[in-house]
Amino acid sequence: MKKFILFLAVSFSTAVFAQEKKFTTEEVSVDPMLNGTLYKPEKISKKTNLVILIQGSGIPDRDGNQPGATHNSSKFLAEGLASKDIAVFAYDKRAIAQIKKGDVAEEDANFDDAIADAKQIFDFFKSKKQFNKIIFAGHSEGSLIGMIASKEKADGFISLAGAGRPIDEILEEQVAKQAPFLKNETRKYLDTLKSGQTFVLKNKMLSALFRESVQPYLISWFKYDPRIEIKKLQIPVLIINGTKDLQVPENDAKLLHEASPKSELVIIDNMNHVFKEIKQDSDNAKSYNNPELPVMPELIEKIATFTKKM
Repeated sequence: MKKFILFLAVSFSTAVFAQEKKFTTEEVSVDPMLNGTLYKPEKISKKTNLVILIQGSGIPDRDGNQPGATHNSSKFLAEGLASKDIAVFAYDKRAIAQIKKGDVAEEDANFDDAIADAKQIFDFFKSKKQFNKIIFAGHSEGSLIGMIASKEKADGFISLAGAGRPIDEILEEQVAKQAPFLKNETRKYLDTLKSGQTFVLKNKMLSALFRESVQPYLISWFKYDPRIEIKKLQIPVLIINGTKDLQVPENDAKLLHEASPKSELVIIDNMNHVFKEIKQDSDNAKSYNNPELPVMPELIEKIATFTKKM
């Protein structure tokens, strides 16, 4: 269950260099369970904008890494934007702090809590009055989180490899590709969860997806359709995906754009789900555990251009 504690801002700064330009990083604790790194351009003016970067599914840290996937995609993206005079706050998912504290109860997790966390972070920085405009940028699952949080809060929204369909459709598609013989059973379970009901899982082959402790989270997630949520936004929207994304096809970005015709759509050739350039298909999976491979420069350029126009 989510526990809110009074805001606490603890920080220290270090100078680092990226792309031949100096910027600083500052450790920021919005509250004891929400911690991250603030990347600040060397010179901050009244026109400096802030991007709040929301991670994807699982338990990724502020750098975008989690067990089994160390690629530093969020870290490289934040450094690249900071080098172009855009501030970025990248934060650990709440579960990171809960694990460190030994207070993890998966069955208490709720998608709406992630939305509330994003809003809390927005309010924290808004109250500081340090930045001009504040933009949410959500990666993968974080796209939907940022999309919903942006409705009441943000000055702009960026979807990075975000789904353009309800997540149950994505999950069914992924299972059908990897284990076609489980498709019908998967659809039955998905329909049960969409009706708001949990169930006793008998097929252990699907435990990674439908274990009973994660079912409440899935129920809270399934109620949102990104095509409906993005229509509610009356702010500038940028939608980005890559042609080598194995998790969220580029067509999902096109679906979001169709639902939000005034949005800007960018499809980056040869970019995969973690923003890396893939020249050979055999390199795609390897890139998820290559912490030295940079993110694609075109991604940084597109986000920087969009953000500076505000």
